[in-house]
Amino acid sequence: MPYAIVGHEGPLAGQRFPIGDEPMTFGRRGDNNVVITSERASRFHAEVRREGDDHVLHDRQSRNGTFVNGRKIASHVLRPGDTIAVGGETFRFEVVDELETVVDTSELQTVVRRIPGVESGQVLHVTISGGGPAGLSLALLLEHLMGHRVSITMYDGRWARDGSRVVWRNAAQGNNRRQQVVTVQSRQYLNLPEEVQARLFTPGSYTEMWPAGPDSIRGYSPRNIRIAYIEDTLLDMVNEKPDRIHLVPENFDPVEYHDAVAQDHVLAICEGGRSRTREHFTDKFGTADKSIYSLDGHHVQDIVLGIRVKSDLSDPMTVLLTVAQNRFLLNSLRGEGFLNMRLTDEEAREVIGIDPVRQVFEECIASNPCLMERTEDGNFHCSTHRTLFLPALIRGSALWRRVQEGLTFFGVTEDNVSAVTGFRLDMVQRPRFTARLFSPTSVNPGTYGFLLGDAANAIHFWPGRGLNSGLASVISLARSLNRNWRGRPFRDADFVRHEAAMSMLQYRHKSRAWNAMVAADEHGVTQAIKDKIAQGIDEGRAGSDRNADTDALMERFRQIRARLAPRVSGMPDDATLIEQLRALKDETVRSLVVSGAWDTLTVGGEEVDIDIFDSPVPPETPRPDTALSPVPPETSRREDTLPGSSGEEARDRTEVIFGGSGTQRTRERSETE
Repeated sequence: MPYAIVGHEGPLAGQRFPIGDEPMTFGRRGDNNVVITSERASRFHAEVRREGDDHVLHDRQSRNGTFVNGRKIASHVLRPGDTIAVGGETFRFEVVDELETVVDTSELQTVVRRIPGVESGQVLHVTISGGGPAGLSLALLLEHLMGHRVSITMYDGRWARDGSRVVWRNAAQGNNRRQQVVTVQSRQYLNLPEEVQARLFTPGSYTEMWPAGPDSIRGYSPRNIRIAYIEDTLLDMVNEKPDRIHLVPENFDPVEYHDAVAQDHVLAICEGGRSRTREHFTDKFGTADKSIYSLDGHHVQDIVLGIRVKSDLSDPMTVLLTVAQNRFLLNSLRGEGFLNMRLTDEEAREVIGIDPVRQVFEECIASNPCLMERTEDGNFHCSTHRTLFLPALIRGSALWRRVQEGLTFFGVTEDNVSAVTGFRLDMVQRPRFTARLFSPTSVNPGTYGFLLGDAANAIHFWPGRGLNSGLASVISLARSLNRNWRGRPFRDADFVRHEAAMSMLQYRHKSRAWNAMVAADEHGVTQAIKDKIAQGIDEGRAGSDRNADTDALMERFRQIRARLAPRVSGMPDDATLIEQLRALKDETVRSLVVSGAWDTLTVGGEEVDIDIFDSPVPPETPRPDTALSPVPPETSRREDTLPGSSGEEARDRTEVIFGGSGTQRTRERSETE
């Protein structure tokens, strides 16, 4: 494939220097291939050499250095879209379109274009900050839709280079991989490239959730799959496309890469709920509003303790136990996953690590979402901060006693507990998701920024939808870029549809999430569910009526079971449920009663369909034959929605879904009553 150095900024802007088999040299002397007249350039400043299948840029010990994408280098393997700065001149390393012919004489210049309406040599340059599922999906979808018209550079500090490939760092390198299970809606995965679908959904990598519902299209069911597997698969696929996707295993720094971003057309911010890049551009995207998710002037926050477990309970049993209360949520695939425990404010203050050497407390698991693995001696150890999980060390810890109650409720022995982690959510309303970061100039094309995934809509993990919202935002943006890129600066009008789709996603999913954080009491007064749990604990300590509480829970179980039994076989009988409750303490039973059941009426309803903004919809394809249980025709239009899918991004804030194993995982949704 032919390549060229193209002048981007300075006296040589617009000039193209094709790269052959011989080295291409840069410098002040006239015998260089690229002559730079600036005094900042050395006589022999740099050169590009062909080395195997790569083109490598080498600095020739110049006085002022050679820079690629804003960073000083000694040598660098070039990738399409790389920006090269030499002695005040700026160039790009680009693929030459083999079907483009340029005849240039003093009297005639004829340009034959491969893509109608796209100016010669114009490639859409995209920078993606954040390489989680949203960022990786965007890169693959853009490459699929636009081909040689796009060049993508991706940044993520959780990556490391392994030879010619980029891989995820492991725990020893400071990156604890996410093993949570996510539920991907067919509305989203069917809009990904077929190649991506085929690589993600290999036999044994997922299970299907039954029955289908409003978020299921064309007869395909939602699919349950681990986040780490999604990340591994997508990163492998991106590694296979080095001509158009350049991976940088570093955190994106908006200050350090300011000049590089100003020379690109798009900055897609996919870093997660605590994105530093988004905060850097607050003046462009606006300040988030906390008041809409506040009670009595106080921003409502939920903190959850995630306990990695293996449960032996059946799927129908875990479905029923989860839906009937708001204290615990089991998120697993084939029995293995996380038991998530919604904490009261008092309990959240106990979530802390202790450094056994320095004998100091660290809020590693609370302020940072660290994963604390269980060691041979039974302690939970954070490899990043060298701390131990304090509640598990203290014999009288109220929090750890309640964790053990949750394990008992879901049939998990302590031997089947392997790690603990924490999730924190500060849900806010964002005023906008699209902004012009840099205006076009004579040397810069004008840069638009986009918030995607959790950087746009960090959604409460209890009802889920994080990954699906992220994928929907990626699909919407990729379509907008593909539709509107004509080699000219973008306009605000180009992204009206995308901004509308993002606003719809925010309204739908955050309104659903808010209803999973608060509930109204018998007088209609709204109260945070975590405060209701604290109330139940206090009442249980004071001596509540155990028999009345057991009866109330059993009646709740029966009502939910009656709704689900026609679609989920194997529901537990009363005797099994009573036996499960008998092992619990009074305060636990009382807190389960007071926490309330899932509000399935308000969290259900119509899903956001971004296809209404775009005409290209994948053609109808018959549902392939599978070994999974078919969806009965009479249930295909209904869905009971249990907690949905996990969050997109990073360890900063993880949204967790409920996921039983096998083919009969069910999500509870609204029923018309």
